[in-house]
Amino acid sequence: MAEQTYLQRDQPAGVPPLALTGERTLPDVPEENYWFQRHLVVYEWIARRVAGQKVVDMACGEGYGSDVLARTAAEVVGVDANPEAHEHARLRYVRPNLRFERDLVETFSEPCDAVVFLQTIEHVQDPGAILEHFKAMDAKTVYVTTPNVLTLAPDGEKSGNPWHVKEYRAHEFRALCETHFSRVEMTGLFHARKLAAHQFAIERMGWDALHPRLRITKPFYDRLTPAISVRDFRFATDPLDKALDFLAVCTP
Repeated sequence: MAEQTYLQRDQPAGVPPLALTGERTLPDVPEENYWFQRHLVVYEWIARRVAGQKVVDMACGEGYGSDVLARTAAEVVGVDANPEAHEHARLRYVRPNLRFERDLVETFSEPCDAVVFLQTIEHVQDPGAILEHFKAMDAKTVYVTTPNVLTLAPDGEKSGNPWHVKEYRAHEFRALCETHFSRVEMTGLFHARKLAAHQFAIERMGWDALHPRLRITKPFYDRLTPAISVRDFRFATDPLDKALDFLAVCTP
């Protein structure tokens, strides 16, 4: 049986919808809402810290994050090499202080106050070279996130995501960033509210074994997933080994 293809719903006139491939997350796909909100909450966290700055959003994908940053930043440049994503972002997110450039993260370079590089470093072959490239852009702050391999893969080795080259434990990610920056502040993203309750039910009450026997898996997740919001996540510095994602705030 062929895999189902999910397209973005309800796009503005003239904006081509993107297909969900697993390489990037998308808004306007109800089945993807957990991952979208998990990414969105980080963009909102950063947006509160870059007010009045020039920001380069590297590997910006669909463009929603660049748009969030542009609500507070003086200027935002969203950079992505994918032609479909670039065209979609350019047409959908229009602000006087926001523009999109089609380029590689390894080659795009403009002086800026902050570089944002979210959920992408696990995709690259030479992460150290990319961090050095960001430093050369004279950014005062570089924000980098990556998923915690310990929550992606139970054996702590690597998940089955075909787009990921290297997945990190907390100490590995910190060591990578500290090799290239003089100061690194690490925090973690965790479940909150209903997602914390759901996680407790899975880990302590065997919920993942129960709902298939009750034949309610699809109706349950059809209701839960679209209802998830940024309020269902929280930031904390400990215990990082149990975080969903790591956020490193790096300064030269």
